Amino acid sequence: MPNHDKHLYGVILAGGSGTRLWPLSRRLYPKHLLSFNEQESLLQITARRILSRISPQQVTTITHLDHLHEVHQQLQAVHQDLTKQIFAEPEARNTLPAIAWATGFLHQKDPEALIMVFPSDHLIQGEEALHSSLSKAVSIARDGYLVTLGIRPTGPATGYGYICAGQALNGTEAFRIQSFTEKPDSETAHSFIKNGHYYWNAGIFAFAAKTFQEELKSIHPEIYEMMQKWIHKRELSYGSLPHLSIDYGIMEKTKKGAIIPADISWSDLGSWEAVYEHSNKDTSDNLIQGNVVVSDCHDSLFVSREGCLAAIGLSGMAVVQTEGATFISPLNRTSEVKKIVEQMVKGQNKNLTEGYSTITRPWGSFTVLVERENFKVKKIVVRPGQKLSLQQHRHRAEHWVVIEGTARVINGDKELLLETNESTYISKGNKHRLENPGATPLVIIEVQTGTYVGEDDIERFEDLYGRI
Repeated sequence: MPNHDKHLYGVILAGGSGTRLWPLSRRLYPKHLLSFNEQESLLQITARRILSRISPQQVTTITHLDHLHEVHQQLQAVHQDLTKQIFAEPEARNTLPAIAWATGFLHQKDPEALIMVFPSDHLIQGEEALHSSLSKAVSIARDGYLVTLGIRPTGPATGYGYICAGQALNGTEAFRIQSFTEKPDSETAHSFIKNGHYYWNAGIFAFAAKTFQEELKSIHPEIYEMMQKWIHKRELSYGSLPHLSIDYGIMEKTKKGAIIPADISWSDLGSWEAVYEHSNKDTSDNLIQGNVVVSDCHDSLFVSREGCLAAIGLSGMAVVQTEGATFISPLNRTSEVKKIVEQMVKGQNKNLTEGYSTITRPWGSFTVLVERENFKVKKIVVRPGQKLSLQQHRHRAEHWVVIEGTARVINGDKELLLETNESTYISKGNKHRLENPGATPLVIIEVQTGTYVGEDDIERFEDLYGRI
């Protein structure tokens, strides 16, 4: 284990709406939870990158409540201690409230805290150059600056924000921030490249917690006071916090902003075209993942996560096949997928923008096998030693059949031990609980029947995971 700085902390931003890489990314599975190398997710890769500089006990992750269980499991697979400090926003309020929450907490914990902030959904190559830039950024942050990394642009991209570097900071490789420009048009982007003082905004920051707190209090005293209430668990609705990015809310207004140029390969993977550009390809310049068979295709992206995907004679196309949905587009128009998602949210296919049939929970997972208006069939998998909440439903009854393992069941005033092929019926309104007392996964089939079978028909009385 490296000798880590005891005052250096990492903050991982793990939010996202899951629209830009639909249908693979969805609201419950935004891109930082997905794998694009068929191994670890972007979140896990980000966490490992941070652990090369910072102790796992000093890493805080900010996510959304809807993603908490999946984030917990993915970080646990990297290092158990990463799960000890995960903050879950009840409502998404953009990057400023998220960073303010983590920074306020860490400043209270350690007044000398130095913080590095990392988005969890970016692809970075060039680790040595990145860590060199981060070391310089931390050094400048000690002197009271809010430092951001600027990526030297490789072309006039219109999908990124730009930062203009101003006056050089004496004795450093950093510059004062002169201005920000969010996603310029093509002509403006070309002028930025020609100018030579513009950098892509990577959203990676370094600052002293004290400096950030002082600037937040000066620029947005109302947010500072609201966040103090939230941190100290005084009455506050998180949704009353403004929806603000750190760039617009702080970095564009502070006089302490600085930029460090970073010579790294970087992408925010904001479209399938970006995924294609930053991935390994075959001899026909095709990106192929999953069960894919192609003939006479080139310069295209083919991703299958469900079944066999077959294509003939395609050029410059993106084809993404997932459970329940397939997306087809010219590669250079994949950024327009948001329009499709917006239409689907308003129509009968809204469920295909939400998640998949298998949903992760802290105790295990469930898969919806069949769902109609008055009934639903699920496969439920409970990890060894875990148990669901003590709960009841007002509008449905449930039939449980054990497929694998042993189930301990509370059903009203009865406690049952069910083995494979045994079952129980839970009537509407009955308090009940499912537990796996064994050393192997418990698998049951659950059949719900009633006037309403939505997931929100639940009242919890006891819960191991703080969901009451």
